[in-house]
Amino acid sequence: MAVGLLGNKIGMTQIFDESGNIIPVTILKVGPCVVTQVKTKAKDGYDSIQIGYGSVSSKKLTQPQLGHLEKSNIQPLRYLKEFRTTQEEEFEIGQVLNVDSFLPGQLVNVKGKNIGKGFSGLQKRHNFTRGPMTHGSKNHRAPGSIGMGTTPGRVLPGKKMAGQLGNKIMTVKKLKVIQIDSEENILVIKGSVPGKPGNLLSIVPSE
Repeated sequence: MAVGLLGNKIGMTQIFDESGNIIPVTILKVGPCVVTQVKTKAKDGYDSIQIGYGSVSSKKLTQPQLGHLEKSNIQPLRYLKEFRTTQEEEFEIGQVLNVDSFLPGQLVNVKGKNIGKGFSGLQKRHNFTRGPMTHGSKNHRAPGSIGMGTTPGRVLPGKKMAGQLGNKIMTVKKLKVIQIDSEENILVIKGSVPGKPGNLLSIVPSE
């Protein structure tokens, strides 16, 4: 059953392969996730499943959220997320999904919010080259021209300028699954993933 799961980033470390090479890996705590809703094309217009992750007190949820889960007789869950699938008939409400959905050597896409770094200048945010540092120059880290003075006489939308860096949803594609620990719901994947330790992530098989 190829479907995504939710989990948290634990941190990074390194392991050795059979040839003695060092592999940088990220440790993820994935699931268990509960199927909270199954959507079909006939009823909802498209096929997907909704999963929930992370037990939480009922006081932390709104009445509509509690009503949605109680309708299916499911305990309060902190996070809900939909995943499109063409195999919705293989899932049922209340079904528990865990890391056994993945296989060692499989490629996955990991999606999450990256680390926010606040207001940043052009060199740090967009890798601009700085201006000259000598001969009376006064535009060391200034942006330079940001548009024409006549037509169109305005700054065009999308112009690269200083501003918020990070704190955005990003996806790292085709990361290889190195190890799986079904008892502890641990997934070890090669490379880095967005965010700091504890960050919420969605892990889906690569197409």
